[in-house]
Amino acid sequence: MDFYTSLGVTKRINAAAYYTAIGGSIMAPQVLEAMIDASKSFISIHELQLKAGNKIAKLTKNEAAFITTGAAAAIVLSILAFRTKGDVKEIQRIIDGTAAPSEIIVQTGHRIPYDSAIRLAGSKIVTVGNAIQTFEYELESAINSSTTAIFYVAGAHLASPVLSLNTVVKIAQKYKVPVFVDAAAQLPPLSNLWHFTKECGADLVIFSGGKALKGPQSTGIILGKAIWIEAIRENASPFQRFARAFKVGKEEIAGITTAVERYINNDHVSEFKNWERIIDGWVAELSVISGIRVDREELNEAGQPIPRVRIQFSQEIVPKVIAELQSLDPIIEVVHNSKDIIWLSADGLQENEKDIVSTQIRKALSNFKF
Repeated sequence: MDFYTSLGVTKRINAAAYYTAIGGSIMAPQVLEAMIDASKSFISIHELQLKAGNKIAKLTKNEAAFITTGAAAAIVLSILAFRTKGDVKEIQRIIDGTAAPSEIIVQTGHRIPYDSAIRLAGSKIVTVGNAIQTFEYELESAINSSTTAIFYVAGAHLASPVLSLNTVVKIAQKYKVPVFVDAAAQLPPLSNLWHFTKECGADLVIFSGGKALKGPQSTGIILGKAIWIEAIRENASPFQRFARAFKVGKEEIAGITTAVERYINNDHVSEFKNWERIIDGWVAELSVISGIRVDREELNEAGQPIPRVRIQFSQEIVPKVIAELQSLDPIIEVVHNSKDIIWLSADGLQENEKDIVSTQIRKALSNFKF
């Protein structure tokens, strides 16, 4: 009996996305092997973080890197680095609650469920622009002596009402304000690992370790300028300082380092073609069902260039469809809105699951009249 079965936990097929709520991604065998190997020895976490970070930085064409306990923790650590510049006296003032006021500028179009991490770092969120547009003068007018940094959220799905990263960096450099990018789900493409920092000029960029990288779900990485990575290091575990709560273990460090190397060397073209074959097959198979509209989309829910299937119903029945899918064995996880659309993605599938997905979708829909 396997672990989940022993607890009575239901396994699911992921035709949705690499969501934390369903366990992120599935780690490759070599990632698991590295974690097991790392578990067998005592080491210095300081030394391991430094040398693993150096390897990741070299692989991703960045000055430096630091491994965290997920992307939300990486937001907190980045802000602490910007606030303190690694000065232990400033770190202590944050701990004591006597530090200077700190503001993080965020464009309204970049407000996301994870930006509460900004407040966790003791900073105030200052929004600029609106849901339709943002002007350069609005960003400039928000910068003042309390401004710690500008927070930028990457993704094609968020691009329309906001200033581009290049424009934000240009303004930020004018006022000597650092810019950090939340790109937690922005892989692929592979080039994003250096695009935001090396090509756009952001000071730091954050990626989730448990999504496309297929590392431990409890990891993230921060890439960028060495001066800020060193400041992060001064704030982070194993030091007994403000961010000690974000403790990453030797096994997770080994796992994400191996996962990054694996991702760099992956055959991304072949992988993409496989996703396309599955998506096109689903579109062809499900399009014959009367009363629904089935289309292929080129971007997923996070604005990544990953194709997916869009199924739109003629009625607002999505909650009932989801309930049907959750009642089947195996359960199929999909992305959905609250009314009339569900989406299917292929990048989270394991071997021999694509036909199960379409079978279960057809079975769930057979209980409705369109």
